Amino acid sequence: MLTASTAHAGDKIRLQLNWVPEPEFGGLYQAQVDGTFAKHGLDVDITPGGAGAPTWQLVGTGKVDFAAASADEVLIARQQQADVVAIFAVYQTCPQGIMVHASRGLKDLAALWQAGGTLAVEPGLPYVNFLKKKYGDGKLNFVAYDGGPASFLHDTNFSQQCFITSEPIAAKKAGSDPQVFLISDAGYNPYTTVIITRGDYIKAHPDQVKAMTAALRDGWAAYLADPSKANAAMGQLNGDMDAETFAAAAAAQKPLIETAETQANGLGTMTQARWEELAAQLKDLGVITAAEPAACFVNPLK
Repeated sequence: MLTASTAHAGDKIRLQLNWVPEPEFGGLYQAQVDGTFAKHGLDVDITPGGAGAPTWQLVGTGKVDFAAASADEVLIARQQQADVVAIFAVYQTCPQGIMVHASRGLKDLAALWQAGGTLAVEPGLPYVNFLKKKYGDGKLNFVAYDGGPASFLHDTNFSQQCFITSEPIAAKKAGSDPQVFLISDAGYNPYTTVIITRGDYIKAHPDQVKAMTAALRDGWAAYLADPSKANAAMGQLNGDMDAETFAAAAAAQKPLIETAETQANGLGTMTQARWEELAAQLKDLGVITAAEPAACFVNPLK
């Protein structure tokens, strides 16, 4: 373990989230509430986010030290000359999906595209463009996603974007029959809930970055083993989610975080092959024109 002296003890570290306290950040809050950050010599201030939180911009301009983003955002940020580098990837399998009614008997996203109905998504997002390029418009009527499962609950032929930890749980709790097709199954699988910092920060504070990565790994290991303590802490900050939903979300996300790759190389690990594949996909979609995948990430504990 890194000591307080090597990790620059006493420096307040600012960690900005891109959403409100929910299980996707469980390992971060676990590291805070059980003293793991402190054990690694870190004094971390976690700031909740919300829709549209400009996390990579805050990191790139030096307003925060670390933040949560997605891998495709990292590539987009670097395209715009932002000095943004990923150090830890929580979700090895992207939790983004399309939620349909199980009663329709659909087998995959290709079947949904041919079955038709209404699909609510945020237009212009890379994964949406990827799916449209792969499957075409099909027989679907695309509408803008307005948040939550309300429309889904009242229309069997309505499908929508979702995070596996959110809308499907709410829909099931409301008595519906959600079935989720992950976009990763269609071939688009960016690392998600990626912890980022600046390249110059890594050069200036290598021990601190290693300590942060080690604390994140320990925090997530503890949270995956028992999420109750961190869930309770997050519940105090997020009154819109009850304890039952916190527990269900924690269970739903576990296989997306803990994989054969992480069992071999540790939680949060990343590979150049995954970054290269994502960069090629974003180039093909016209989202970026150039990329250096090797410069997008580091595995500080290797």
